[in-house]
Amino acid sequence: MALPNYAFFNGRIVRYGEAKVGVLTHGLNYGTGVFGGIRAYWNDEAQQLFIFRPRDHFRRFLESTKLLRMEFSYSEDDLTKALLALLGTENHKTDCYIRPVAFYSDEIIGVRLHDLTPALAMVAIPFGKYVEKDEGSHVTVSSWRRVDDNVIPARGKITGSYINSAFAKTDAQRAGFDEAIILTHDGHICEGSAENVFLIRNGVAITPPITDNILEGITRQTVITLLHDELGVNVVERSIDRSEIYLANEAFFTGTGVQITAITRVDYRSIGTGKMGEITTKLRELFFNVVRGRVKKYHEWCTPVYETKRAR
Repeated sequence: MALPNYAFFNGRIVRYGEAKVGVLTHGLNYGTGVFGGIRAYWNDEAQQLFIFRPRDHFRRFLESTKLLRMEFSYSEDDLTKALLALLGTENHKTDCYIRPVAFYSDEIIGVRLHDLTPALAMVAIPFGKYVEKDEGSHVTVSSWRRVDDNVIPARGKITGSYINSAFAKTDAQRAGFDEAIILTHDGHICEGSAENVFLIRNGVAITPPITDNILEGITRQTVITLLHDELGVNVVERSIDRSEIYLANEAFFTGTGVQITAITRVDYRSIGTGKMGEITTKLRELFFNVVRGRVKKYHEWCTPVYETKRAR
């Protein structure tokens, strides 16, 4: 992966090589940081790069910082402006992934959340697929369980908690699967290693509720809207038993990285026909038109990076 040319770091845009932290940095040693993930999509016909729902992403990002007692003067609008400046400086003309991160920058020994100094940085890189087999992934139910809200809140993207995802993802891939599905401590389907999960059963979309220790996903919210308002599919948020996914007609992951990825096999069992289903296919086509600014109804979700040339 090519490194970025620039970073937003300590309130200004600098060369990426200048954005440095020390070995003793608190966030590095104790996982006392949070991060976000945002996509920007290149529309070749319009010659425009669209950031997808940046203010919603930054709102969740700032809510995550509050979980770690961080105090920033930035608003979601401030961070959106900083991102626009960063992307304009990078001058990308391709799909991108943006990574904002906030962390405690003190170089000290001692685990705590008080009397520390938070820092904020952001980078943007060209980025394609997160899961290569996005039209037919083969996943497994992991032996690792998701961290509970009373352990480390999953609704916040807290850096230290993602070791839980790393355990599940590495075990799955080393065993030959594309991804993992992680269960809650009471055995209900929770998430993928870094994705929300949806099932389609008898024409109804089912997804775990936010109280089942899932990330409050922006793509998840988007998909719920598109399924209901555009495809006429009823969406039910409820706890899902492990065995239900084996009986589903369709299943898919959602997330900024994974976008919409079809799940066609789970633990060597075919889901539905074993191929990407009709609803998932329609949803993916609609989603990619929406995020590239091709659907007027959802233009408010897409923030253009470059100035539009006006006809004289």
